[in-house]
Amino acid sequence: MSPSTFFGLQGHALSRFQTALIVAPSFILFGYNQAGIGGLITEDDWVKTFPQIDTVNATPAEKGPRSTLQGFVVAVFVIGAFLGSLSCSYSGDRFGRRNVIFFASICSLIGEVLEASSFGLAQFIIGRLIVGLGVGQLSSLVPVWQSETSGAKNRGRHVVLDGVFICLGYSLESWINLAFFEIHTGPATWRPPIAIAILFSIVLAASIYAFPESPRWLLMTNQGVQARENLAVLRGLPQGHPDLLAEIEGIEISLEITRDGGAKLSQMLKMGEDKLVYRFALCLLLQFYQQMSGSNLISVYAPILFQENLKLSSELSRALSAGALTWKFLSSFLAFAAIDRFGRRAVFMISGAGMSCCMIALAVATSFPTSNHGAQVAAGCFIYLYNMFVPIGFLGANFLYCAEIAPLRLRMAMSSISTANHWAWNFLVAMVTPIAIYSIGWQYYIVFATVAACVPVSVYFLYPETMGRSLEDLDLMFKQSPSAWGTVRYEKKLRAEAAAHDGSISDAVDEKMGKREHSEGL
Repeated sequence: MSPSTFFGLQGHALSRFQTALIVAPSFILFGYNQAGIGGLITEDDWVKTFPQIDTVNATPAEKGPRSTLQGFVVAVFVIGAFLGSLSCSYSGDRFGRRNVIFFASICSLIGEVLEASSFGLAQFIIGRLIVGLGVGQLSSLVPVWQSETSGAKNRGRHVVLDGVFICLGYSLESWINLAFFEIHTGPATWRPPIAIAILFSIVLAASIYAFPESPRWLLMTNQGVQARENLAVLRGLPQGHPDLLAEIEGIEISLEITRDGGAKLSQMLKMGEDKLVYRFALCLLLQFYQQMSGSNLISVYAPILFQENLKLSSELSRALSAGALTWKFLSSFLAFAAIDRFGRRAVFMISGAGMSCCMIALAVATSFPTSNHGAQVAAGCFIYLYNMFVPIGFLGANFLYCAEIAPLRLRMAMSSISTANHWAWNFLVAMVTPIAIYSIGWQYYIVFATVAACVPVSVYFLYPETMGRSLEDLDLMFKQSPSAWGTVRYEKKLRAEAAAHDGSISDAVDEKMGKREHSEGL
């Protein structure tokens, strides 16, 4: 396939188009739809259309059951996302990365149409479920596709852009909701904000087949000629270039090493030489941290936190929420600057420590009566500060890391199941939050503070650095490390040896592999 097939572009120029037309709409849809009804559920026309989940005008006796149902309506999106991401463990390898991304964009389009045209709660719930199905597939598959089509040097920045666009989706949704809120009455206050997401689904569906399929998936399905052509276009190199041939050879070696195991869940539950259960556990724990550190709580329920928890006016609550999510979007560029400079471990530890401190401060500030103006201002400030720390490590980098440490034949299965785990905890937070804010108030933040405090400790001891390594080198690094507990120390040793000999990390891995094969031959 010639470079002209892909807009006549190749290399970095093609990568920029990929980011603009595929990555951006995919993760704007993620943020926009996830936060999509958090700021709408107190609108006058909304509560008239869906009185079953009206908590604004509810009596004390009605508020509990309605809060539970409201939490379910918000969380049904997450049920769809859970099923969508889980399905990719099969469909991503069976049908290819591009085909599933196209199907996901159609799901999100159909669901958004159903949501925006709803006149009953049942139709809205079905639409939200279908949107979730599409977004779940995108959240699982697009980071894998990015990792497999990006070079090792800038892979972190490419995938961390996911978090930037998620934040942009949150921010767009908040300001659009505020703009239509100023209409004050009628269905225009909530239907257009939902319908606007349709534009991103259309762009994604129309663009996906203009980009190359993953060379790693093509090699895995024995389409070697096409894989070489695609990789040449992605790297901007001629097909006979030594670097290109070396990368192809590395992928083929990785495939050969893992060929006997196959992409089976049972393989991920065994330690073995590849330490698969350890790698799988790292992915699951990282996605658990992403949700149970409070990220979704602040992003989705920010208007409710300001309005019902801090007792501010509806308009001011929306403005402060939009400002907080815009600040989150701007802060996400910190991760873009740091991920390939300071590494994955550093951004995870900084993010976790910052989130924990902010949640503790938020619990203290909201424990005072709402008549305490100083405490209200402090709580608002800590919501903003929290939104600075979240994207540093847990809006993109978590998806990147899971795709990086998985072996090729299990990458899709491991990534999809760990992302499904992300959505499962997301569902728990979405269901519990309306009830928890109503019943235990400030004490709810202590849960998230405790979980976030565990992040720096566990990352320091358990999570090896992946910056600067090819995906195949990472696979060999896990294979060669003496034990799961010793993997972090082993990775540091390899990096130190590479620095001492003024060589690349890949060279250090290859040297270790050569010595090992020589000793085995003797």
